[in-house]
Amino acid sequence: MITARPPENLEGNDLFSKGGPRMSSRFLRSTAALALSVGAAVAVTAAPAGAAVTRFTPGAPGAGDPYFPDMGNGGYDVAHYDVDLAYDPASKGIRAVTTIDATATQNLSRFDLDFLGPLRISSLTVDGRAATWDRTGAQELRITPRSGLRAHHRFRVRVAYAGVPQTVDDPALGVSGWVPTADGGVMLNQPTGAATVYPVNDTPADKATYTFTLTAPKDLTTLANGEPLGAATRHGLTTTRWAMRSPMASELAMIAIGKYDVVRTKARGRANITATDRAMAITPENAKAFNTQTADVVAFLESNFGRYPFASTGGIVVKAGVGYALETQGRPVYDLGRRPGSIPAGDLLAHELAHQWFGDAVSPAKWADIWLNEGFATYAEWLYAEKYQGVPVRQSFDKVYATPADDDLWNAKTADPGRDGIFDATVYDRGAMTLQALREAIGDRAFFRLLREWPARYGGGNASTADFIRFAERISGRDLDRLFTTWLYTPSKPKL
Repeated sequence: MITARPPENLEGNDLFSKGGPRMSSRFLRSTAALALSVGAAVAVTAAPAGAAVTRFTPGAPGAGDPYFPDMGNGGYDVAHYDVDLAYDPASKGIRAVTTIDATATQNLSRFDLDFLGPLRISSLTVDGRAATWDRTGAQELRITPRSGLRAHHRFRVRVAYAGVPQTVDDPALGVSGWVPTADGGVMLNQPTGAATVYPVNDTPADKATYTFTLTAPKDLTTLANGEPLGAATRHGLTTTRWAMRSPMASELAMIAIGKYDVVRTKARGRANITATDRAMAITPENAKAFNTQTADVVAFLESNFGRYPFASTGGIVVKAGVGYALETQGRPVYDLGRRPGSIPAGDLLAHELAHQWFGDAVSPAKWADIWLNEGFATYAEWLYAEKYQGVPVRQSFDKVYATPADDDLWNAKTADPGRDGIFDATVYDRGAMTLQALREAIGDRAFFRLLREWPARYGGGNASTADFIRFAERISGRDLDRLFTTWLYTPSKPKL
């Protein structure tokens, strides 16, 4: 991020009936059964006398990240999400079915998903059988299947729901989740917004593949991560399908619905899909220039970081009022609502597209590790400025280093900025400075080898600051503890 910071049956779908979405509040099971499921902490299977008894226990209602203890869940690993969503412009509501394929990592008596806001569930099944559920805590959807799920068992959860999604507006971290626009909406999930649109294991540590099936009136465009799988129009509604086949953290999932002009080209053998919000009044020439420059910046970054990690690229310019751009996987979103008619500048493209390697392909193990996203993306801006604007990287470093010692830039730990500091300058600028200090310590040959081998080694998964330190020491053959202690964990201005 950089801050400024076919539904199953389209016929008869009452989402588009007069009055908007119908929101059912009925539970699927009796009150007594629900109370039993909520109160049970441990379940056991019936077994013959003398046989071993299998104990089933609840999955954890959090993933263990101290910055966001309510986010994510334990006891299972998600492999795939299928989000089938229809949008009604009259009510600005959605009707959706999300199907989740997962594997139990323990013997589960029950498990949680993150699901936030007023969306009302009409049915919920586990492996095709109705399950009991309730909503508890900050954002927990607590699910009890009819029988326990054994460890290593692959299971499927299907949740049908409807309503008007809410927007998260965090005083420290800004707006995320479903963001209404003049003619539709856009889903921007970093750090906590995914659960406003679909039930999810909302932690970067549980990456999964995705398919999206998006339906809206035919005068609206529907966009998502990944590659387009086709479109069909029926009864005045257009349905598009998209597939993100590379593992993706939920904070990077994206949906955009509205009136867009779309440019589709090929760049280095991959699809390059860009879209510009008509509310931005961007000329056709500038829309094409946005597409071309996206391809050019990806090519430049490939020369430094290695092969682009996804099957398609692109970007979306929106008028959403959030005041930031976000590195949504494969297709970043740029909110330029304050600059009508404009397209992203080259350095902004460099930042968000660099995230495709650093943050998207390699995701942080914990939110405290987010400098591994933002430091690298800011350093990509410096590389871009050196190549295209004649500003040496060291000059960019010196400009930031001139910041007075009492500035907030120096008063936090880069690799542990605190929950409310994950988007602060310490993470971005001092993160990039850490990389320049590393470059000067180990030399260009080892440093640029590291830039290419880090995403090659950890792409598709997660990595921590400790992983990076070990990796840098292996690449360089040097003990770098003092350097990283100074730049990442000492809340004061380092001496050069």
